Amino acid sequence: MTDQEEQELRAELAKFKEDHRDLDDAIYALEALSMPDHLQIKRLKKRKLHLRDRIQEIEDTLLPDITA
Repeated sequence: MTDQEEQELRAELAKFKEDHRDLDDAIYALEALSMPDHLQIKRLKKRKLHLRDRIQEIEDTLLPDITA
């Protein structure tokens, strides 16, 4: 992996982590409402899971497990 590719992955990782935190805040705010929109919350949680998976993929690429 070139330095350029690694920098791009790290930038993408930072953006995804920020988006993940923002979704946490949005979900918390929606759940705090007296009549929460459960469908919207479900959609946000699904998107959050997708982001978590992508974050894990990038972290695995940047920091491979070399316990072999």
